[in-house]
Amino acid sequence: MSFAWLKHYMPRSLYGRAALILLLPVVVLQIVVGVVFTQRHFEDVTLQMSDAVVRELRLVSHLIENQGVDAVARDLPELAIQARLVAPDALREADGRNWDDFTGRVIISRLNRVMPEVATVDLRNSKMVRLVLDLPSGAYELVFDRRRISAANPHQLLVNMVFFSIVFTIIALIYLRNQLRPIKRLAMAADAFGRGQSTPYAPSGATEVRAAGTAFLSMRNRIERQIETRTLMLSGVSHDLRTPLTRMRLALSMLDDAEREPLEQDVAEMQSMIDAFLDFSKGAHEGEQEPVDIPAWMASVVEDAQRAGQNVSLVHAQGTGDVMLRAGAMRRAVGNLIGNAVRYGTKAEVSFDLTEKSLRIRVEDNGPGIPEDRRAEAQRPFSRLDAARNQDKGGSVGLGLAIATDVARAHGGVLRLGGSERLGGLKADIVIAR
Repeated sequence: MSFAWLKHYMPRSLYGRAALILLLPVVVLQIVVGVVFTQRHFEDVTLQMSDAVVRELRLVSHLIENQGVDAVARDLPELAIQARLVAPDALREADGRNWDDFTGRVIISRLNRVMPEVATVDLRNSKMVRLVLDLPSGAYELVFDRRRISAANPHQLLVNMVFFSIVFTIIALIYLRNQLRPIKRLAMAADAFGRGQSTPYAPSGATEVRAAGTAFLSMRNRIERQIETRTLMLSGVSHDLRTPLTRMRLALSMLDDAEREPLEQDVAEMQSMIDAFLDFSKGAHEGEQEPVDIPAWMASVVEDAQRAGQNVSLVHAQGTGDVMLRAGAMRRAVGNLIGNAVRYGTKAEVSFDLTEKSLRIRVEDNGPGIPEDRRAEAQRPFSRLDAARNQDKGGSVGLGLAIATDVARAHGGVLRLGGSERLGGLKADIVIAR
């Protein structure tokens, strides 16, 4: 039997599921105890007490028939039953009880079944029982204490049971929340590390949670060492290549123009490749996050690209305010998108939308674009899509989109590639949640 449908009704959080595991047995136990208590106490005990009162009522009715109604108070004062003659109209009165009188239903049913002389049972007064007997000599009203036919305060056990269950459940929920707090701290530290933030974290809580926290710290340290090793390696290789390139430039300056110009172009392309390696080696976590005025910052990024001779313009600016960014890394990512756009097209258009929940930076071009089935591949490092992006222009090592992707992920966002409806080329969106 499949219980997959239950997943739609189960709480999503660990705290909610743990609370359900805690509360469900308590509620079921309350129901079982309540039903058993109702059957055993409300019904069985009430039936026994009703049978005892029936014997007393038969004695009273016999005494009334033989000696009159006044003999009840004279001869049977220990029964504490008040008896008096009433009009025959009282025989037509209906039985009555309050809606919350659980034992009243049992009392009325029992008296009507075992004592046919009882014409009316009135239990509306919670402290007294009023009966009307239909005897051959007339109609008689009998009044006696309610406690003689049913238990006093029968709801007391249920009230105490529910009250103390609520108290102990609240205490258990508080304790449960304290036990789940280390798990939340571990999740927050892991989430922050996924965004490139190394927040302080110390394992705490139960033994299993401490073990998971220690494993996370070991993993984080290994990943940080690997990133540092990769950064040092790429930085060292790229930096060491600058020296032979400088010597090559000096040697080329001594050649004729016809031979020098193509070789200088090759050296310039090699220099741009080395710069790309250095940018990639710096990673997406360069600097600390700081509040950045997005409209002014975006305007300065576009102005810098225009001063570099790139055909780019800011066509849409929506929203104002500050966003926490690593300004240097984000500037490099947007710069790479603009550089790719003007490299493979003739112009680029930049826009941004800033809302209360997110920041979206868009770069569009009029180039050939990237096929949909190869966009994920284009975001991997050193990926070169020859058929899609005009690699005949040279000078690319396939790191521009990879750097932009890493920077977006480090800010808790994503880089999305699509087709530009305005220009017909590639549309690149960096979307970051605020």
